[in-house]
Amino acid sequence: MRTVSIETGTTKHAEGSCLIKVGDTQVICTASLEERVPPFIKGSGLGWVTAEYGMLPRSTGSRMRREATSGKQGGRTVEIQRLIGRSLRAGVDRVALGERQITIDCDVIQADGGTRCASITGGWVALRLAVNKLMKAGDVKTDPLVSPVAAVSCGIYAGQPILDLDYPEDSEAGVDGNFILRGDGQLIEVQMSAEGATFSRAQMSELMDLAEKGVAQLVEAQKAAVA
Repeated sequence: MRTVSIETGTTKHAEGSCLIKVGDTQVICTASLEERVPPFIKGSGLGWVTAEYGMLPRSTGSRMRREATSGKQGGRTVEIQRLIGRSLRAGVDRVALGERQITIDCDVIQADGGTRCASITGGWVALRLAVNKLMKAGDVKTDPLVSPVAAVSCGIYAGQPILDLDYPEDSEAGVDGNFILRGDGQLIEVQMSAEGATFSRAQMSELMDLAEKGVAQLVEAQKAAVA
């Protein structure tokens, strides 16, 4: 793993917030509470956790255009924010959360590989802090967060299995994958693809072993941040 740091309370107004740094990748994650839910679950008694994701124009080597100026989000952005939302929901007891929504906003201020993984990992910290406020106020009786959720990238670079790829490694990896797990070891999602070289079942298992070790380190960092 690259060096990981998580600084909480980075914004004034959000119910939960943090700045997560994984190597040179930096993401600000905020959690916003709303006493409402989307229409499709209204009246069900279930809570909802959703996410939005974006990259600042100079988070990369050259300035990228703000998606707002084009009037729509790109396909990559939509895919990533859906991934963040469903990953975090996998660690939530939506009955215990009650009929309210928590929106996790993930804004990449500097990108060097693994931005979606850092967003999920930091997003859980922001979510944890927001839920702590709900519990302190007595608005929820049972902790709705059943387990931490964290994510890490793994790949095969120059023929070797690599944990937590930075951008140069990611851009040249023969095999690239993102692994999202709960703190109890349960898998949420695995995204793996050949980027120029096929891979064997044994190599996939090796990357899975690396991912489990990486996520265990990330979960420790999450717990330390919210302690």
